[in-house]
Amino acid sequence: MTYASRTRPTLGVGALALVLAFFFSAVAAMAADRAKVIAFLETTGFDVALDSIAHSAELAPDMLGIDAGAFGSAWVRLSQDVFDRDEMRETAITILEETLAEEALAHAADFYASPLGARLVAAENASHRVEDDDAKQQAGMRIISDLVADGSSRPQLFQRMGEAIDAADAGVKALQEIQFRFLMAASAAGVIDLQLDGDGLRAFMADQEGATRMAMQAANMAASAYTYQGFSDAELDQYIDALEHPLMQQVYALLNAVQYEITANRFEALAYRLQDLQPAQDL
Repeated sequence: MTYASRTRPTLGVGALALVLAFFFSAVAAMAADRAKVIAFLETTGFDVALDSIAHSAELAPDMLGIDAGAFGSAWVRLSQDVFDRDEMRETAITILEETLAEEALAHAADFYASPLGARLVAAENASHRVEDDDAKQQAGMRIISDLVADGSSRPQLFQRMGEAIDAADAGVKALQEIQFRFLMAASAAGVIDLQLDGDGLRAFMADQEGATRMAMQAANMAASAYTYQGFSDAELDQYIDALEHPLMQQVYALLNAVQYEITANRFEALAYRLQDLQPAQDL
């Protein structure tokens, strides 16, 4: 299963609360049980997507303007502890038990259990497991460049796929929110000296929204080009049709919201834990 969060954005607490409140009020009486949710995660590949959130820890030093290498192995241990895969999966399962409707779960699981769906999950899982995101992006951009040079319509399929995955167009706001929450938490913890207050930081991010949107669209298209190299245009068109189904849209809105909030929560926890790190000593 692929998500709007290829660049690992997050929604704010208020946004997530509204999304989850809607799903809870609408489907609480029909919510899936734990065993079905766990099976659903495995069938759709959402379990691997959750695990890949841990890779996003590498973005933290750049956002703060620090060198993670200065902390030596302590940085690795800290990031692994904060982005604990079992803990993140447990959080997702707990939320989905209360919010994921049986009908929507069954619809999505049926598609991803189909021959095409299983191949898509395998390709997406393999892509999620690639830790070198820069190398993946570069490979994807080369593929896009070749497709454009050949006059292929395939880039338009990737664009349509992106719109289906993030039908609410929440990706840019989500990415900005993860940065906001992380920077504010790091400032509160005394890790950085932030020159802007909350309102100022939000204003700055609003000014950057257009550039952020363009960069995110390019990154998502490159990721799609890399991930779906082994699929024909007809297969991608069939996949997009499945993504555009109302029940699949419901599933994606919920899963994206869950993944966004887990990412934000872990980055905030990382910010507060950074104050305990000391630069490594040369031996």
